[in-house]
Amino acid sequence: MTDLTRPVLDPEVEAAVTTNSAGDNSPTRMGVTSLTPDGIPALREQAMALSASDETLRHGGRVEFEELTVPGFEGGPDVPVLVLRPTAGSGPRPGICFTHCGGKVASGTRMAVDILGLLDWVADFNVVAVVVAVRVGPEHPHPAQVHDGYAGLLWVAENAASLGVAPDRIALFGASGGGGVAAATALFARDRGGPAVSHQVLLSPMLDDREITVSSHFENVIWDRTSNRTGWSAILGDECGGPDVSPYAAPSRATDLSGLPPAYLDAGSADTFRDETIDYGARLAQAGVPVDLHIWAGAMHGSEGVAPKAEVTRAAITARLSYLRRIFGPTPIGPDAG
Repeated sequence: MTDLTRPVLDPEVEAAVTTNSAGDNSPTRMGVTSLTPDGIPALREQAMALSASDETLRHGGRVEFEELTVPGFEGGPDVPVLVLRPTAGSGPRPGICFTHCGGKVASGTRMAVDILGLLDWVADFNVVAVVVAVRVGPEHPHPAQVHDGYAGLLWVAENAASLGVAPDRIALFGASGGGGVAAATALFARDRGGPAVSHQVLLSPMLDDREITVSSHFENVIWDRTSNRTGWSAILGDECGGPDVSPYAAPSRATDLSGLPPAYLDAGSADTFRDETIDYGARLAQAGVPVDLHIWAGAMHGSEGVAPKAEVTRAAITARLSYLRRIFGPTPIGPDAG
């Protein structure tokens, strides 16, 4: 009988994360360590090591950047943001409000922006991106993250003219824990009557705290069941998995998905977030929301970082770029134009 807790990886992805240094027949996957509360400080140190340098952010002279703090929601603490603008092209440009939050417990404006391709998007598609570093648990439980995400969106919308952003072309983006925050921010903005969000792009999003799907029980993968429980518990505490969790914390809890912006969702078939991504995308479509939904066979959480050259990773990135061309047109200004 197939062990559904140990998903099959694409061979190239498997090779990228597997070592068999002992020379026996029981290889272990490198970097696959369950996160427990005691491990959160170490995870944050690892995440900080991925912070982009000034040189990286300049992207060969194609991007300029500015680090700011913006007002928090309803008197909350100021929120750190990183503004990324292309040095070529002209405005008004599309805008990306990118919420960053690794596993609900690590955040920073410079973390993983180059790994996810954000700098390429800015340079190639003539887009202004604002990276919003939301507060994280356990120090800052819900609703800190959705409040910070919404504060970032409000700031982009209210400062669209000075940012050179078209106010009707502001999209929410997020990956992993930040993907969940982006989805929650879209819900929050809808329910509060604005600002308008043109699209939501949710990359391997963390949406559901309940552990009720097959993929939420995955083991021996990056961000496994234990890690997922640690992340959710950090912002929800004892309410995690219970009946009273807000959809602004766990968007899969939302029962009404109508009136939300068009959505792009993707995940790997070996990703703990696979099933909740499928469910959320399907329910968005059933609510009349235009949806692009991609599940990449054999890809795992974080394949962009651990197996960037794998063909399945390249395919996923190509699909994302195709979507950006569709929503951001006209033709990109970067080296891939045409």
